[in-house]
Amino acid sequence: MVRVLVASDKFKGSLTAAEVAAAVSAGLRRGRRSVLVDSIPVADGGDGTLAAAESAGFVLVPVRVAGPTGEPVETAYARRDDVAVVELADASGLARLPGVPDPLRASSLGAGQVMAAAIDAGCRRIVLGIGGSASTDGGAGLLCGLGARLFTAAGDPVGPGGAGLEEIARIEVGELRRRLEGVSVTVACDVDNPLTGSTGAAVVYGPQKGADANQVRRLDAALGRWASLVASFTGTDLCDHPGAGAAGGVGFAALALLDAELRSGIDLVLELVDFASGLDGAALVVTGEGALDEQTLHGKAPAGVAAAAARAGVPVVAVCGVNHLDHDRLRKAGIEAAYALTDIEPDRQRCLTDGAALLAQIAERIAADHLIKEDA
Repeated sequence: MVRVLVASDKFKGSLTAAEVAAAVSAGLRRGRRSVLVDSIPVADGGDGTLAAAESAGFVLVPVRVAGPTGEPVETAYARRDDVAVVELADASGLARLPGVPDPLRASSLGAGQVMAAAIDAGCRRIVLGIGGSASTDGGAGLLCGLGARLFTAAGDPVGPGGAGLEEIARIEVGELRRRLEGVSVTVACDVDNPLTGSTGAAVVYGPQKGADANQVRRLDAALGRWASLVASFTGTDLCDHPGAGAAGGVGFAALALLDAELRSGIDLVLELVDFASGLDGAALVVTGEGALDEQTLHGKAPAGVAAAAARAGVPVVAVCGVNHLDHDRLRKAGIEAAYALTDIEPDRQRCLTDGAALLAQIAERIAADHLIKEDA
C-alpha cells in the first residue's frame, strides 16, 4: 500500500493546517482507494505553532495573560515533559488586538507571561515562536512578563510599547534571572533584520502594525535608545545582530537578556514534531500554505518541508491558494509541482469560502498524477 504524508501549514484566513490535511487526505483517498495517508500539521513559528505541537503529542496548558493592548486573553502553552512551546502570536499577536492597531503602545508582555507560567510550572526548555507580533517594543514587554523591571529617569515604571522606550533609563533583571536559572530558550525566527535602521523592526514591519511615517521614526529612535541602554547594561551591543529586529525587537531582547538561541522556525517545528520519523516509508509528501511566493523560498514551511524530504529522498508536491512561483523556482526548492485553488476556481472569494472542497478536488488530481494506479 502506497503511503502519503501530508505536512502543510495553514491557509491563512481560510483553513487551519489540520483542515488542509483533512481535505487533502479525503481527495487522495477518492483518487486512490488503497492509499494510506498520514498527516503532520506544521508551522514556521507564527500562528499555528501551538496547533502543530498539539498534533505531535504536546498537551495544551491554558493561561490567561495580557493581550497586546492590555486586555486579558485566553491562550496556552504546549507542554511535553519539561519542554514548553509558546506562540507569541496567540498571546501578543495582531489577531489578538481588540480593535484597531496601537503601534506605539502594543506590547509583548503577554508572551512573557506565558513563558513565566511554563517556567514556574517546571518547564526547563522554552521554544518561543515569534511570528505575527502586534508590537514594536523591543521585547521589553516580554522581559517584564518574565520579571524584569524597567524605569524612567524619575524612577517611574515605563509605559507599554515602543512609546515607553522613549523614556527608559534603568533596567532591573534580578527576578528575571532567578526565574531563568537552569532554563534554555530557543526562538523560532525566520528574519535576519537588525533592530534599528532602514532594515530594522520599525521601518520594515512597523507599517504592517499600523504605524504611520512619524510613528515609525519615533519607534526606531526609541528602539535605538533601548539598544544603547541594554548594551551599557550587558556590555554587549546586539542591535545589529541578524534577527534582532524579529517580532518588533523580541529577537533582540531574547538574545541580549535571555541568552536565547535563534533558529529557523520551520526547522525547529519539524524537529519538535519528529518529521524525520514521519517520512519513513512515505512515497510522497504533500506540503503547502495559502500563497506560494518569494517568501516561501526563504524559510517558510513548504521550503523547510521540501528540504527535509529531499534529504530522505521523498518527492514533494505543494498545494496552495495561489501560486506565484514558476516551475524552475519550485524545482530548485525541492517541490516537483504546485497545485493552486485558483487553477480550478478563479473566484478568489470562493477559494476562501469553499477551500476545503476545492482542495479535495486538487488532491484527486495529485493522486492521478503522482500515485501508482491501482490494479483493475
